[in-house]
Amino acid sequence: QVQLVESGGGLVQAGGSLRLSCSASGRTLSIYTVAWFRQAPGKGREFVAAISRSGGNTVYLDSVKGRSAISRDDAKNTVNLEMSRMKPEDTAVYYCAAAEMNLLIRVESLYNYWGRGTLVTVSS
Repeated sequence: QVQLVESGGGLVQAGGSLRLSCSASGRTLSIYTVAWFRQAPGKGREFVAAISRSGGNTVYLDSVKGRSAISRDDAKNTVNLEMSRMKPEDTAVYYCAAAEMNLLIRVESLYNYWGRGTLVTVSS
């Protein structure tokens, strides 16, 4: 079983950048599809980005595409999410999740393991 811990959240001004990290322990992250989800205040959790086991394939939420990049660092057993040109609507708790399925999936219920989240606040 893998344990996930997110870091890198905080307060950022609109237009700024942030890098979130998902650190794993217990097992190597390279055997999982890994994704980031987020939950804004008063809203449901939504998919943000996912990366395949090899790191060769990625998929993004339309509203973050072009200003976000998800990547793996297998040496550190982490998956990072870099976001730029941030907007107030990016304010949310960001969660890292790992799936045993070898597919790029956006469906929350198909992810087996979850971190506790890190809060990102974008000020206008």
